[in-house]
Amino acid sequence: MGARFAALAGGSQPAVVKMASFGTASRLGAMAGYISRNGEVSMETQCGQELRGRDAIAALSDNWAHLMGNRTESRDIGLFCIDIAHGPREAQAMHDRARFIVRSAVGNRSFAFGVEDRDGTHRVEGVVVLRSRDGERLTADAKATEIVRTRMTRAGVGAREAEFRFTGYGNGVDYGTARLRRLVARFDGAVETDRGEMIADAKQAGDLVQQEWRGELHSRKSRDVMHLVMSARAGTDVEAFQAAARAFLAEEFGEHRYVFSLHDPTRDPKAEQVGGKRPHVHVHAIVAMRSEDGERIETSIGSFRRWRESLAKQARARGIRMEMTDRRDQAGAPAYTRNHVRPVSHRGRTEHAGTSSFAALRYEQKRREVPTAARTARSLDYTERVRSQWLEVARDAENINAKGFARAQLSRIDAAGRCLEKLPDTPDISHENGSKIRAALIRLSELVEVKNMNTMTRSEFEAYEKRVEAALVQAKRLLPETWRSRFEEIASAARDHVDARREMMEQAEQAGDHKRENLRARQADDFNREDAVARERLASLEAGHDVMMAVEHYRKLIAQAGADRSSPDKASLQTSLSAVLARAGELGAAGNAYIREIGEVDHALRATIEAAVQRSAERITNRADGADERHSARDTENEMQDREPKSSELMRADRMQSGADIRTDHTKQRVSRLERLQREAERNRDRDEFER
Repeated sequence: MGARFAALAGGSQPAVVKMASFGTASRLGAMAGYISRNGEVSMETQCGQELRGRDAIAALSDNWAHLMGNRTESRDIGLFCIDIAHGPREAQAMHDRARFIVRSAVGNRSFAFGVEDRDGTHRVEGVVVLRSRDGERLTADAKATEIVRTRMTRAGVGAREAEFRFTGYGNGVDYGTARLRRLVARFDGAVETDRGEMIADAKQAGDLVQQEWRGELHSRKSRDVMHLVMSARAGTDVEAFQAAARAFLAEEFGEHRYVFSLHDPTRDPKAEQVGGKRPHVHVHAIVAMRSEDGERIETSIGSFRRWRESLAKQARARGIRMEMTDRRDQAGAPAYTRNHVRPVSHRGRTEHAGTSSFAALRYEQKRREVPTAARTARSLDYTERVRSQWLEVARDAENINAKGFARAQLSRIDAAGRCLEKLPDTPDISHENGSKIRAALIRLSELVEVKNMNTMTRSEFEAYEKRVEAALVQAKRLLPETWRSRFEEIASAARDHVDARREMMEQAEQAGDHKRENLRARQADDFNREDAVARERLASLEAGHDVMMAVEHYRKLIAQAGADRSSPDKASLQTSLSAVLARAGELGAAGNAYIREIGEVDHALRATIEAAVQRSAERITNRADGADERHSARDTENEMQDREPKSSELMRADRMQSGADIRTDHTKQRVSRLERLQREAERNRDRDEFER
């Protein structure tokens, strides 16, 4: 820590590694298009291959397809439309009637709707959370529409009075927020919730989805790729930083597929007003979450700390002064996430607006880097060590700028500590609900205890998520108004913890899917091998059966021919029997179990098998001897060439001819006697068939 702080005070820049987003397989092409500026900026792969152009982007999805989970996203938010044939003329009465009809349709779910008058008829358009509070999830398709219509009929709302249909669906908080804001804009603020509360503007719509609906979604989205951003200060050597980023990616993700692209403001084809030509150099990387071996990348807080250390090390090795930093080192404000903000301007530095009041506060604090102290006991101990190290740097630094930098950090830490002291530690226990509040907060802290991070199954996680949301609802109901802003921060931290556990659960599921795929593949291989062995055994049995049937056939014919051994027919039959016995002996010598089993009781067959085994051994010996003779002849020739380098071509030709004769003789010896017998037996069999 002391070395890092001294380097930072001396002018080193902090290492920045950010998680821009996760993506599914379907988003890979769009993400690659973004970092390559639609193919205008080259991308580099993990193998060092350069990719450029839209064709390369399209090919990337195909090349990575086997690493993608291709898991279906959950359908979290549904859009619906209800045409009401008639209803009350008064607006409030019509809204009450519409709310009843929507409630009869979607049941115990959160929703919001607006009503449009159409010359005596009315149309209701709305947004609904597809998962009920009881855990039932509608799919917003034709089947779900039939379920809803049946439910409406049971509630006394007939098809003639109201016709319901789903018009779309989507995944996650972002989709729900965008669709609810669009609904509010369409009905000019005349949008009502399932509780009868009005949503006046986009901010209220965002707060509703972010703070209340979010816990009901139980959203699931496959994380197949991640988008990392590594950045450095303006003026950093571009080539050196690109090399550092390349080495960092190879070190941390060497077993994974990835592509990366350098964005340099001097060469960025994207215009500044639409988000291009950022003043600082940065590298975008898209990394496949799963390696070729099935291992998935862990994206924990510890992982990001290690990544910053690795990037800083690689940068220093290339002459860039860079250090890993922790936000507690300089009393930095906590980061905001994509769920906290939405972009409103891309000119220069991207400007955002908060999706809720708490999110807006968090965004502003980070933008202005308001001194902020972490509140956990472990972080308070860490901050004490940080303060001690900055004091040492301020005392020992010889450079006046380094001393000033260290004192500035001490001032920030002290300011953050003063702000922390002003916050109430616990609610006023003299309040009539004081004990209930304390119990609710203790229960919540137990649920999000970091020490207990065992991986859950999906059913366990869903039950856990329900418990956390129930604890948040109870705490929010009991806390006094003076604690409301603090509660939003607590709720956000708790939900971030739930999201982290969801990611762990989904990673475990995907790892399990991969293991099951491997198991199925191994089982298929085992089955194929067993099937091949069975086929081989069957073929062996059939071959043995056929040859033994031929043996018995000729034996029977010989027996019928009588005792006259000089009979021409009997001599021919005897020759055929010898041929098929020789064939049977060859099969037995080769390991045919059927033949060997019969040979245990058939003495003639056993003798034939033994003779075939002997011939096989002799052929092997002859081949070995022939190889030795060829090697000997070659060695002799080489020796004579060494002794008589000017020997005549005639002598060399004689020796070559002699070697050829030797090889020819050995080749002739390889012609199996069995093959001759087989050919003779086939001729005799053809003659017998012709005579019959």
